[in-house]
Amino acid sequence: MLVPKRVKHRKVQKGRMQGMAYRGGNLNFGEYGLKAVNCGWVTSRQIEAARIAIMRKVKRGGKLWINIFPDKPITKKPPETRMGGGKGNPEGWVAVIKPGRILFEIEGISEEIARDAFNKAAHKLTVKTKFVTRELF
Repeated sequence: MLVPKRVKHRKVQKGRMQGMAYRGGNLNFGEYGLKAVNCGWVTSRQIEAARIAIMRKVKRGGKLWINIFPDKPITKKPPETRMGGGKGNPEGWVAVIKPGRILFEIEGISEEIARDAFNKAAHKLTVKTKFVTRELF
C-alpha cells in the first residue's frame, strides 16, 4: 500500500473539499484516463485495489500511471470512548480528490480494454469517475 516515507505533521485537520481541482486535470502520460467527477477521500487500500483490478484486466500490455498519492493521515478514536481527551491516533492514509482530477492513466492498449479496466477500477473507489481520452489534433 502507498504510505509517505515521512510527514511534517503526524495529525492534520480534516479540511474542506470545495471547488474544482486546479491541477492534475489533463492527461500527461497516457492515452486514456479515469477522471473524478465529485470530491471525496480515496484511501491507500482503495488505490491499491483499483490498481490490481486494472492490471488484471490489462494483463501484460500497457503502462499504468497512478496520479494520486495518499499523503493525508486520518485519525480515529477507539470505540466506546467518551468525548474529549484529544484527537485520536493515526489509522490510515487518504488522498483528497476534487472534481476534475485524473486518477489513473494508461497507454498501449485498445480503447475497449481500457474502458473495461477503468470500469472495474471505478467500482473499487468511493468517488464517481468518468472515462476520458486524449484528443489528438
